Amino acid sequence: MNLYGLIGMPLAQSFSKKYFTEKFEKEHIANAAYELFPLENISLLTDLLQTHPELKGLNVTIPYKEQVLQFLNALNNEAKEIGAVNCIKINNGQLTGFNTDAPAFEKSLLPQLASHHKKALILGTGGAAKAVLYVLKKLGIEYAYVSRNKGAGFVYEDLTKEIIEAYPLIINSTPLGSFPKVDTAPDIPYQYLTDKNYLYDLVYNPAKTLFLQKGEERGAAIKNGYEMLVGQAELSWEIWNTK
Repeated sequence: MNLYGLIGMPLAQSFSKKYFTEKFEKEHIANAAYELFPLENISLLTDLLQTHPELKGLNVTIPYKEQVLQFLNALNNEAKEIGAVNCIKINNGQLTGFNTDAPAFEKSLLPQLASHHKKALILGTGGAAKAVLYVLKKLGIEYAYVSRNKGAGFVYEDLTKEIIEAYPLIINSTPLGSFPKVDTAPDIPYQYLTDKNYLYDLVYNPAKTLFLQKGEERGAAIKNGYEMLVGQAELSWEIWNTK
C-alpha cells in the first residue's frame, strides 16, 4: 500500500482526504490511501515517518509550511526561492520539498487579472503568503504586505482610500473567514472598494467568505481558493509519481 497524507494543525475541515480518496476510486488507482496526520508539533514528523514507512508523499498546511524545512534533505528550486513547502516527496527515506501552491495560485489568478492590477496587497505573512509573493514577483506586480504587527509593509490600521485605490489587487493569505469561523474577515476598509478591485481569497470553505462577499457588494471581481487547491493537489500527485 502506498500511503500519502496531510500534516498540519488543525485538519478537521481539510479537503485533501476526500479529494484524494475520490480520485483513487474514480481513476481506479489501486493500493493507494490518503490520510490526515494532525501534528501538535512539527517535531512529531520524525515519529510519523518511522511509524509509517509506507509513506510516499505528504502535503503540508498551516502552520508548518516553513517549519518543515529543517526536516528535508533537499528542496527544488521553486521551494528554495519561496522559502515554504506544501508538498514532500519521500523516496528511500529522503525527503524532498516542493511548492505546488505557487503554480496553482498563478493559474487560478490569471483569468480575472486586468491590465490595471499592477499593485497588490498581500494580507498575512505566513507560508502561503510567500507563494503568493513569488508569483507576484514573477508577474511583475508590485506588492506590499499587510499584517497586524508593524514591520514589513502596512498594518491594517494604515489602510486608507488612497492605498486601496493604489493597490487594486487584494489577496487574503490568512485563514480568517474559513469554516467554522465564517463571520470573520480581514480588517480592511471595505467601503473604499470599487469595481476596479480584485479580491482573491486563498480560503475555499466557505466558497464565498465574508471577505469576498464584502468585495462583491462593492462591485469587485472575486475568486476563492478552490481552483488553487485542486491545482496544487494534482501537481502534488504528479510529483509523487514521477521517477
